[in-house]
Amino acid sequence: MGRAVGPDVIERSTREANSDRVCGSWNKNGPIPELTVFLWFMAWENSCETAVGLLRNLRPVIPDATSQNLGWVGLQAFRYRDTAPNEVHWPPLSQHLLILMTRPPAKMRFRYAGGKRDLPFPAGSITVMPVGSEAEACWQGTKDCFHIYLDPKLTARVATTSLELDVSPTAIPPLDALILPELRTTMLAVDAELTNGGLGGPLMIESLANILAVRLLRYIFGLRRLVTRTDGVLTRRKLTTIIDYIMANLHRSPTLEQMAALVSLSPYHFARQFKAATGLPPHQFLITRRVERAQQILRGRGNLSLAEVAIGVGFSDQSQLCFHFKRIVGVTPGRFRASAEAPKR
Repeated sequence: MGRAVGPDVIERSTREANSDRVCGSWNKNGPIPELTVFLWFMAWENSCETAVGLLRNLRPVIPDATSQNLGWVGLQAFRYRDTAPNEVHWPPLSQHLLILMTRPPAKMRFRYAGGKRDLPFPAGSITVMPVGSEAEACWQGTKDCFHIYLDPKLTARVATTSLELDVSPTAIPPLDALILPELRTTMLAVDAELTNGGLGGPLMIESLANILAVRLLRYIFGLRRLVTRTDGVLTRRKLTTIIDYIMANLHRSPTLEQMAALVSLSPYHFARQFKAATGLPPHQFLITRRVERAQQILRGRGNLSLAEVAIGVGFSDQSQLCFHFKRIVGVTPGRFRASAEAPKR
């Protein structure tokens, strides 16, 4: 047993000897450097992994912000921005990890126990890696994401006292590309507290940690109950197919009939099952994804006009973009762009 690890993220890179990599060559220009980034987290750990040497000319993966030294209980948070192409290996986790993908990379591969994914996670989607999980991911292009480590003792306590569930830490399965607006909203509230927190921050986070646990457990165990019903529900595979199709066709205005046909359902049953799975009707989900794509473009400091951005993400004109952007984000696209371009202090 070694000394306890601090709450900051220690990320170091090493080249693995075996050639069976999760990432091969992305294109004819050659492979992404075969790096394995071992992530060591959590002040509450009572042991320390052996340090892995840092390769020459490689920078550690450093979070843009962390909750270290903030006195938070129940969860810890790490925000990453403009993370360069890399390959990451998570050793067995001692906490539940929730990853919110705020800006996906151009290409991505993800491997975890019982599943794999060869497309980037959609913007706004959530990945859940429970206690004991191991996973590997690699990506090309930069990405932004937000990590929350949720204390399994907290989730077990919430399950027992609030939901009357007898839940072991291993009862939470690995999940990827979840579109859960309520869970995303809570994670964004944690991110906002990390950015702008003040007096009462630890109390606020304790409340948000409990809300996260409740919403995660509701989804997992509510979904399992739905699956046993006879009126049907979208499977994870079908939901992923639809979401990937929507993200690839934002600018083409996919219709309800086209989406329903992909999963062999009538438009009526598809719309009901999609809303049950995501919390949003298909057209509202589509609009939300368009707004998120517009945010990515506006952050990119490009020279596109707002009218060009609107057309590029699938809106018919600039006024439609401005209406939905203000409704969902809370500010106009112009003000959002100005804020993104303002130099950091």
